[in-house]
Amino acid sequence: MAEISAADVMKLRKATGAGMMDCKAALQESNGDFEVAIDTIRKKGQLVASKRADREASEGAVIAKAAGSKGVVVILNCETDFVAKNEKFVAFAHSILDLAMDNLPSNLEALKALKIGNKTVEETIIEEVGIIGEKLELSFYGKIEAGEVVAYIHPGNKLATLVGFNKKVATQVGKDIAMQIAAMSPVAVDKENVSEEMIAKEKEIGREQARLEGKAENMLDKIAEGKVNKFFKEFTLLNQDFTKDSKKTVRQYLKESDSDLTVTEFFRQSLK
Repeated sequence: MAEISAADVMKLRKATGAGMMDCKAALQESNGDFEVAIDTIRKKGQLVASKRADREASEGAVIAKAAGSKGVVVILNCETDFVAKNEKFVAFAHSILDLAMDNLPSNLEALKALKIGNKTVEETIIEEVGIIGEKLELSFYGKIEAGEVVAYIHPGNKLATLVGFNKKVATQVGKDIAMQIAAMSPVAVDKENVSEEMIAKEKEIGREQARLEGKAENMLDKIAEGKVNKFFKEFTLLNQDFTKDSKKTVRQYLKESDSDLTVTEFFRQSLK
């Protein structure tokens, strides 16, 4: 068996990020062959990933990035808050975010197929599972292309927003709207962007609540319409009260900045 030096172990550790003992064992198993040892570390990662496939990855990093007319948001999950706060984990999440920003893949699967170095994102995640020892999962990717896009990451990387505007927006205004979305959780930009299914559900809830309160049957539809209008006010972005000044709506705040300014779309993502 080849003699394994501390320098060899450190070299393999630097190349793979695996633990010292794992690197030494891989080198011993490969009889000192560095490339074979790297493959062994990779296979170990796949084995760990397989064993942890049924674990719940409910922690992680929710991050977003924007520049000019484009922006992206991703969620990389892990099992524990301890790992989620680890600098290397956060840096890894940002490397995926940067890759998405540079390439703007069409969907999550397309992002997973992009390469970091000579490996795909999906393969790299599997390797990181072996190094970290926890299940990792790239669970969400979204992109926006608009006149201008603004990103916001809430401290702690648990929540991020991405918002597209129809034209260039003042820095403070863009930040205010991104933070409004984070704080107030709208479900759509405006009334017409709410699905018919969601409207029907709100109407039915309104009718049932009124019925339980003993309201007359011929009043139920009117009460249900009122319920829907309240829903639009509370959960569509442009109709919400502006968080910094509740005397005006978000739409009014935007118009004060620029009469033609509006929001085209947004994402609000958080850990479940």
